[in-house]
Amino acid sequence: MSHPKNVWNLESLHEFEQERSKEWNLKIQSMREASEIHRQVRQDAERYIQPGMNLIQICNYIETTNKRLLGYKKKEPLVRSWGFPTGCSINECAAHYTPNPGENLTLKIDDIMKIDFGTQINGYIIDCAFTMAFDSVHNTLMTAVMDATNTGIKTMGIDVRLCDIGAEIQEVMESYECQYNKEMHSVKCIENLSGHSIAPFKIHFGNTVPIVANNDQLKMSEGEIYAIETFGTTGRGYIEEKGDCSHFMKDWEMPSVPLRHKGAKNLLNFINKQFGTLAFCRRWIQDEYSSNHHVPLKKLCESGIIRKYPPLCDVRNCHTAQYEHTIILRPTCKEIVSRGKDY
Repeated sequence: MSHPKNVWNLESLHEFEQERSKEWNLKIQSMREASEIHRQVRQDAERYIQPGMNLIQICNYIETTNKRLLGYKKKEPLVRSWGFPTGCSINECAAHYTPNPGENLTLKIDDIMKIDFGTQINGYIIDCAFTMAFDSVHNTLMTAVMDATNTGIKTMGIDVRLCDIGAEIQEVMESYECQYNKEMHSVKCIENLSGHSIAPFKIHFGNTVPIVANNDQLKMSEGEIYAIETFGTTGRGYIEEKGDCSHFMKDWEMPSVPLRHKGAKNLLNFINKQFGTLAFCRRWIQDEYSSNHHVPLKKLCESGIIRKYPPLCDVRNCHTAQYEHTIILRPTCKEIVSRGKDY
């Protein structure tokens, strides 16, 4: 797509030559391949997932398919791997939920579930999410959020202010109403969730892209990678951290901290080798390292080396939806690399 307020530069010799550089070629080709794998995995998942399935079963299926298509190698875990844990947040839970070991939750026919997973090649992460439901009562909410995400994508681009993107998203999202239990509900943006820029091996890096109007005058710049994601809700439009944490990630800004706990040192060495600064979950630690990871992981969190990212939930019994795409701001145009026939 063309950058807003800018000339479509596909015929600009200078811009075209810039994109042919070794650095740009690695970036674009890695992102395109990771995106194609994301499309294949999610389209397979859309056919596979059915009510009554255990959430661990769903996540394991997505992650196993992801690793197989990526060509994941155990000796080089950071070259081609998951971008972050598979989110399968249900109903009022908007994000950051994946089952911990031993949990036994199942998908119900009237649930609305956000599937959010990533692929990465050479550190370039594709962050892309969609919403699944088997009851048509959720259709309007899902349509509102998809429309808002597409509006954000259309509005964004080089030299566009972040506040302008948020205002456009909010206007579209809140133009919808949906009906639950014969009551009409306005669709609200979840104001304290946002899109974000992405850097190599760093999923949330630098700028945030609001989904409500604000005063952020910062402009997007050439070469940046963004995840445009929007969240709609029938609740109050504000999330809080609730429940047991399953998502974790190394704090790359944290200075070196001495560790006395031997188990914490060993676990940190494993995390550095296996995940680096990519997000991970307890299921992966148990599968790849040890089931006796609770105390070492707690020590690493207490030290500040590892950060927790608990489930993010609106008010009880409301419904939330999410759609997300990854976009690279090329000099000549903006490329929605994760776009597919499904959304």
